[in-house]
Amino acid sequence: MSLSKGIVRIALLLAVVLFTGSCSSSPPNLRASGKPRTIDMIVKMNHGDYWNTVKMGAEVAAKEFNVKLTFKAPDNESDIDGQIRLMDQSIQNKADAIILSASDYMKLAQVTDRAAYYKIPVISMDSEVASARVKTFVGTNNYEAGQKAAERMVALTGTNSRIGVMNFVQGSKNGDEREEGFMDYVARFPGVQVVAVEYCQSNEQLARELTRKMLNEHPDLNGIVALNEVASIGTGEEMQKLGAGGRVKLITFDSPAKVMELLQEGIVQATVIQNPFNNGYLAVQHAVEAMEGLDVPERVDTKSKIIDLDNMLWPENQKQLFPFVR
Repeated sequence: MSLSKGIVRIALLLAVVLFTGSCSSSPPNLRASGKPRTIDMIVKMNHGDYWNTVKMGAEVAAKEFNVKLTFKAPDNESDIDGQIRLMDQSIQNKADAIILSASDYMKLAQVTDRAAYYKIPVISMDSEVASARVKTFVGTNNYEAGQKAAERMVALTGTNSRIGVMNFVQGSKNGDEREEGFMDYVARFPGVQVVAVEYCQSNEQLARELTRKMLNEHPDLNGIVALNEVASIGTGEEMQKLGAGGRVKLITFDSPAKVMELLQEGIVQATVIQNPFNNGYLAVQHAVEAMEGLDVPERVDTKSKIIDLDNMLWPENQKQLFPFVR
């Protein structure tokens, strides 16, 4: 066993010991009894550590609040039409509430408005949708997360550097906001040039191909930021394969096991992590509140933080880094 993989496994064991639940206690009046109502959670794709952890948090809340949760997603994040069809199915099946992580900010707006027309409250989670009818947004401040990634990148590469961006689906609100935050921060430094922005469609193989293209076209590249889990894995693996790790700095998003291994091996220098467990849990909680006719906050920021080799084993980071998704 390599040293890096051993440390990751030790961290996983520590997480098991430390995990006692990621969310605060719930208002007792929401722990309903009787026939459960239905909540459909429609996310961007049906696989990946991030979405598995969202689902885990949602299932904990569904059990606590006595609701029947149905987790739905297309196979690929780029299947926007598929996500619209899932929304229409939930409307036709008269779900009591819908939690939506919209793959496209504009294209999911009309079906979201349609759900509201049929008196189905919609909670926006992880990625926003262009509808004034949603009850609340639960998730990361993605602009701020992009700024955190940029701040660390500039610290690593200096104020005279050439940077590439590996985004995921163009039109996805959280991806757009992360990119905007990153760009706004690096714009403070005239010597920092963003020489390439690519969109991998949340496809690992495409991320690998685009990383290779980026490195070939810009041999003097100093750093790459990858803006979601899939982009991070594909970019990191290709950089490792090409021997570019360490020479070209890499800031990633999220904390799947592969990214944590690449962090240990020096391919990834830091990763921006979110709180997917709380995203799922709080989205269900606020959906229940909306069904009860209670006031819900306009936005719920579940925070992000930068993780590197110095702080990855801190006890307070373990629950977020190594959740129970397997």
